[in-house]
Amino acid sequence: MDLCLLEDGVVKGEVILESGEVAFKPELLAKAVEKLSPYDLIVGPSGYGVEVTYIDEIPDDVFEDWYYTYILLTTKEEIRHGIAGGDVGSYIYYAMAKTMIEFKKRRLPVVFIPGIINLPTVQEFKKLNKIDLGTADKLAVTVLATHLQAERLRIPYSEVSFILSELGFGYNAVVGVSKGLVKDAFGGTTMPGPGFLSMGCADLELVQLVKNWTKTDVFTGGLSYVSGCRTPEELVECSINRPECLDLLNAMVDGVMKAVHALTYSVGVPKEVLYSGRLSRISFIRDLLISSIKDSAVLSSVRVAPVGGLPGAKITKETAQGYALVGDGVAGGLFKELINHMRITEAKGSALDYVRHPKFDRRKLVRFK
Repeated sequence: MDLCLLEDGVVKGEVILESGEVAFKPELLAKAVEKLSPYDLIVGPSGYGVEVTYIDEIPDDVFEDWYYTYILLTTKEEIRHGIAGGDVGSYIYYAMAKTMIEFKKRRLPVVFIPGIINLPTVQEFKKLNKIDLGTADKLAVTVLATHLQAERLRIPYSEVSFILSELGFGYNAVVGVSKGLVKDAFGGTTMPGPGFLSMGCADLELVQLVKNWTKTDVFTGGLSYVSGCRTPEELVECSINRPECLDLLNAMVDGVMKAVHALTYSVGVPKEVLYSGRLSRISFIRDLLISSIKDSAVLSSVRVAPVGGLPGAKITKETAQGYALVGDGVAGGLFKELINHMRITEAKGSALDYVRHPKFDRRKLVRFK
């Protein structure tokens, strides 16, 4: 878990804590945040995303259920079951929930931000029966990339154009931006190919055959499970001598490339294809992606580059920097114009609003207003 303190566009403080530690000692993150004070606003881990929502808007007696339901799209019981089975993703979700409960107890000024599906810039028909078009994490990186491209190319936000490949430890995402607006995206569970933990988009025939799915299944079936490798670095090492491991990496890059090409339908050929995330910092994976882009007839002449980072950032990942940037704009700071341009504060609802399936029982959802 990364903490990034942003002041007047410059990173003034950075802290990295292990999710496993935080899961069982949520006060560690709260104390780390308090050491970075004073601050105007804290952007909390926002999972799948909701409209801009302040923590004090949610009543104390329903907050835990609200967080598990709308931010994590699960239940406390499912996450405890995952932890009992040693599931990495469940530990991370548990840490998120426990820390936000601790923050609420301390009355810290927390705000939760949208995911991509909540944005008014993505056409409604693209959201039908979709939940994950890119989590709040992926939106945060996209906002950071929008600012940095505008600054690097010295262009207004209205001329920003890129397709972002965000390659995380658990999930991948590909996001299309045109005129500085998010137009379309593939999230971790709608990607055409697998991520390191997640299997990506599931064939409905597989869903029917398996029948009984739990939240932990969202975190499994990816490259880690198939290869038996616990880290991406281990998988890359494995690929040197085992063709089947190389095939897995190619399957992931193939899925990313299919998503990138699909988004040229929504945003056209972009100025740049950008990349970010933990996996993109592994040279072997990065080179596979770049060579695939350069081999594409559609994208061969497009510049390929990393997203980059904010001034002063040394250790925090792009996600934390993007969260801080969004928070700055929501609070009326230096990036207010960017947040207004991208219509972040106009986002509505939750990631569950567009499900139209007879077996989805909306009556079971937690209500708080």
